Amino acid sequence: MVQSQNAKVEYSASATFLSGIFSYGKVLLGDKSFEFYNDRNPQDFIQIPWTEIDHVEVSVLFGGRVLPRFCIITREGSKFAFSCRDNKACLRAMRQHVPEDRLVRALSPIDVVKGLLRSRAR
Repeated sequence: MVQSQNAKVEYSASATFLSGIFSYGKVLLGDKSFEFYNDRNPQDFIQIPWTEIDHVEVSVLFGGRVLPRFCIITREGSKFAFSCRDNKACLRAMRQHVPEDRLVRALSPIDVVKGLLRSRAR
């Protein structure tokens, strides 16, 4: 069994780790780190200390009414995509440890296409 890095859990929810193959489990936000534990395999876990998180990209739909997923980008450049049962509540709890300017909106597919067209026009 893996040992948690957190002394106190501030938020816990069911979540999905999106990495090609979906992993279902629990997300724990605590005083020291963001943690994901797989329900079926206890050896499959992710622990990211708050100091290692560079920024969090949030996918936004319908003007902010729907947040389907968020990605945590570490200082090393690793990208971890998650979807919780209530992403807004998870991000509100995360805001206590990650500065609000590091919670950024991800580019929409339309913005990506516009960027490609602009780069080709140059």
